[in-house]
Amino acid sequence: MSGTTERRRPRTAQQFVLEELRGAITSGALRPGAPIRQDALAARLEVSRVPLREALKTLEAEGLVVHHVHRGYFVAELSLADLEEIYRIRALLETEAVLRAMRSGPEDLTETLTAVQHEVERAAEAGDVTAMAEANRRFHLTLIEGCGMPRLVRMVTTLWDATDAYRSLYYTDPDHRRQAVHEHRAVLSGLREHDTDSVVRWLDDHRTHAVTALRAVLLPEDAE
Repeated sequence: MSGTTERRRPRTAQQFVLEELRGAITSGALRPGAPIRQDALAARLEVSRVPLREALKTLEAEGLVVHHVHRGYFVAELSLADLEEIYRIRALLETEAVLRAMRSGPEDLTETLTAVQHEVERAAEAGDVTAMAEANRRFHLTLIEGCGMPRLVRMVTTLWDATDAYRSLYYTDPDHRRQAVHEHRAVLSGLREHDTDSVVRWLDDHRTHAVTALRAVLLPEDAE
C-alpha cells in the first residue's frame, strides 16, 4: 500500500482506509485468500479500528472481502463460476455503455484512448505487469465513462474491482500482453471508423480471451 503520511488524505478516515484497501486488493498487493490483520493494518494506516471496520463492511458488500465468524476478514477468492458470471454481466453492461459512448460521448474520446493505449504498449513492451494492468484498466474505464451514465460506470467499476487481482495474472504472459495490444488497436480502429459492430465484437473477444486464460488459473482449485 502507498505511504500514508506523505499523501493527502480524503475527506474522512473511512474513505482513506477504503481507498488504501481497495487499491491493495485490486493491484494484487493483498492476494486472494489473504487474511486482513486488522490490528497491524490499523497501526500501519495510523487509524483506529472504527473506520477500518466500516471500510471492510463496504468492501464486503462489493464482494472484495469475505468475513468468517471467529476468523475475521479475508480477501475474496473467485471460483470459475464467479469469474464467468462477472464477465457475462460486464459484457451486457459494457456493451450498452460503449454504444452510448460512441453515439454521444466526448468528441476527443478516441484521441484520449489513443494516448492511454501508448501507455499500454510501453508497459507491454517493458514487461511491466503492474503498469500494464493499470493502463489496461484506464483504457477500458475511459471508454466506459464516455457513456455519461455515472451509475452504470460505478456498476462496471465494481465488477472490474472484483477481478483485477486475477487480471494481473493474465499479463504475466508475454503472449497475453501482445494479444491485448492487438485487440486494443482493433477497438481504436473501430472507434475511428464509427463501426459499432467491430468495436463490440473486438471487446467481446478481448473478454473471452481473458476468461479462457484465467480459467486455467481457477480450474485446478475448482476441480479438487
